[in-house]
Amino acid sequence: MQFEKLQKDMIAAMKNRDKVRKDALSALVSAAKKAAIDEGCRDNITEELVDRIILKEIKSVKEQLDTCPDSREDLKQEYQARYDIFQEYAPKMMSEEEIEAFIREQFADIIAQKNKGMLMKNVMQKLKGKADGKVINQVAERLCE
Repeated sequence: MQFEKLQKDMIAAMKNRDKVRKDALSALVSAAKKAAIDEGCRDNITEELVDRIILKEIKSVKEQLDTCPDSREDLKQEYQARYDIFQEYAPKMMSEEEIEAFIREQFADIIAQKNKGMLMKNVMQKLKGKADGKVINQVAERLCE
């Protein structure tokens, strides 16, 4: 399970005295624990929850990287290192072709109605954490034309 892997890798980073990696993994572990407590599943941290937290943290550090002033090269390097480490643990996202095939197979009736809002609502529930919302939106837009 992904949560145990995060914990083992964090311990390995501590033993190797890799402070940057340890800090990044520690942030993921604590965010996952906090989310599990908030959702009432403290003892049973699911892989779906961990994936969701990883994606959230990637988005957060990407925003930090994008808004960091050019004069702060030290911060940019720290954010980039953290971003790269988070990417190692990110769940594999579906490609545009896989998303289109999934939508055509599961929601052909909604496509026929050309109701993009209903299509997005249903697809986002099924593919949350498995595909990028922007890519899903582009595919839905194209299919509902």
